[in-house]
Amino acid sequence: MCEVSMPTIEKKYIDRHLPLPRVPTSSRQFYRFPFIQLYSILPLVHLFPKASLFTCISTFSLHPRAPAKMKHFSTLFAGVLASLTLIDGHPTSLNGKQYSVQQVQNPHFKRDGIRALAKIYRKYGVTLPESLSSSTQSGKTRRAANASGSAITVPVDNDAEWLTPVQIGSPPKTFQMDFDTGSSDLWVYGPKAAALGGGQTEYVAADSSTSKELSGASFQIQYGDSSAAAGHVVQDQVSIGGLAVSAQAVEVADEVTQSFVDQSNLDGLVGLAFSSINTVQPQQQTTFFDSATAEHGTTLFTADLQQDAPGTYNFGFVDEKAFTGNMTFTAIDSSNGFWEFSSSGFAVGSDALSQTPITGIADTGTTLLLLPADVNEAYYSQVEGAQLDESAGGFIFPCDSELPDFSFGVEDAAITIPGSFMNFTSLQTTSAVVVSRRRKSTGATSAKGSGGIVASAASAMCFGGLQSSEGVGINIFGDIALKSAFVVFDGGNSQIGFAKKALPAASA
Repeated sequence: MCEVSMPTIEKKYIDRHLPLPRVPTSSRQFYRFPFIQLYSILPLVHLFPKASLFTCISTFSLHPRAPAKMKHFSTLFAGVLASLTLIDGHPTSLNGKQYSVQQVQNPHFKRDGIRALAKIYRKYGVTLPESLSSSTQSGKTRRAANASGSAITVPVDNDAEWLTPVQIGSPPKTFQMDFDTGSSDLWVYGPKAAALGGGQTEYVAADSSTSKELSGASFQIQYGDSSAAAGHVVQDQVSIGGLAVSAQAVEVADEVTQSFVDQSNLDGLVGLAFSSINTVQPQQQTTFFDSATAEHGTTLFTADLQQDAPGTYNFGFVDEKAFTGNMTFTAIDSSNGFWEFSSSGFAVGSDALSQTPITGIADTGTTLLLLPADVNEAYYSQVEGAQLDESAGGFIFPCDSELPDFSFGVEDAAITIPGSFMNFTSLQTTSAVVVSRRRKSTGATSAKGSGGIVASAASAMCFGGLQSSEGVGINIFGDIALKSAFVVFDGGNSQIGFAKKALPAASA
C-alpha cells in the first residue's frame, strides 16, 4: 500500500543530514525542491524500503489525476533516492556489509622531494626537465605513491607511500598494492618480471583455480622517462577487504624496466580512475571499482588519509563519524579518465578565499600538491627564506621557517591544509650535493632565482609539499591535500565530496 501516517516533522531531522548531492551538469547547483516537499519525503525513507517507496511515489505520480507538479517531482525524487547513501548521514553498506582493508608500510621507502616530483612526470607521460633528470641519477628510483580503498592505512616515512593488501586468485594470494585514483590498470608482477630480483610477490595463473587467460589481450604502460611494464592479461577473482570481484582483469607484467625492479616492496597497482584510460589492448578492461559497481552496486568509495597515523578507505558506504560538519560536493568531469573537479579558489594563511577557479584532479597516487605557478608564488612569498631552485626540483625553504596554512575551495566551502603538512621533507644529503656544486660554480654560500640552494652546507633546507604544475601540464590534488579532508569519490553521481575532519596538532 501507498498510505502512510506522516510523523511529526522536526527541523532537527533535516539538520543531521548531509547536503543534497549536486547536479552533475552544474557544479554550483544543488537539487532543489519546495521546502515542504523535501520535509515530507525524507521521513518516508525510514518507513519504507527504498524500492517500495520509489514504487509508491511513481505510482501516485502516474495517476491520471495526479498534479503536474507531482509528476515532475517524482522524476527529481528518483535522483534523491539513488543518492540516499549520502543523504542519510549514517554509515550505509551493501547487503549489510562494510568493506575495509588494512594497509601496511613499505619499510624501504624514504621521502625524497626530487624523486617524488620525477615520479609525477613519469606517471603522466611528461619528459623530465634536464635539471630534474640529472638530479635523479644519484640513487635508485623510488615510487612515492599513496593508496585508496576500504582500508586502515599505516604511514611510511611520514606517509609518502601506502601499500594495501589485495587478495587475488583461488586460493587467495596476498599482494601489497598501491591504490591509485590517478590511473586505471590493475597489474602485478608475473614470474618473468619477478625473476629480475626485485623481491616482489609473483602472480602465477596456474596456481589459481579461478584464473582464465584473456585471449589476445596485452598491456603496456610507458612513462615519460622510458620506464615501462608490459605483459599479458588474465581474469581472476580479486578481493579487497572482503569486496570480491569474480572476473576482474589482472594485468600480469612479463617485462619491466629497472625502475620497477627497484620498487622492491610494491607488488603491483590498483588503478581507481575511470576505465576509459585503461591500457589493455585490443579491448579496454574495467577497473576494480567499475567492476564492483557492476557486480555489487558499489557506486562510491571514500578516502580518509591521515598525517603520521593510520588512515581509512571504505567501499560502498560513508562513515559520518569520520568527518565534522557538512559534506560539500562538486561535479567531476571524467571525460579525460580522471577524478577532475574545479576548486573555487585558494587562500594563504588567514586570507579570504580568492575567486580564482583551479581545475585539477584528485590523485591518491601522487604525494605532492601541484598547482599553478602564481599559486606557488603567492604561498611561498609568505615563507621566510623560500625560493625556487631548479636543482632541488622546486621550492625549498629553511626547515625552521614557519609555514602558513593553505586552503582550497570546494564550492562555497574551504578545506584547510595545515602549514605543518606543507613541509614535505628535508633535502638532507641531496641538498649538500647541490650546494657544493653551486659553490664550485659561483663561489657563494647562497644563491637565488636560477641559482642553487640558498644555504650553506650546514644549513637544513626542506622541500615544499606544494610545487608548480607547469611542467606536468595538469593540476594535481595529491596526498598533501587529500589527507587534510575526508573525501568521497562518488562515481554513481559523477561528483566528489570533501568534508573537514579532526587533524593532528602541528608537530614541534
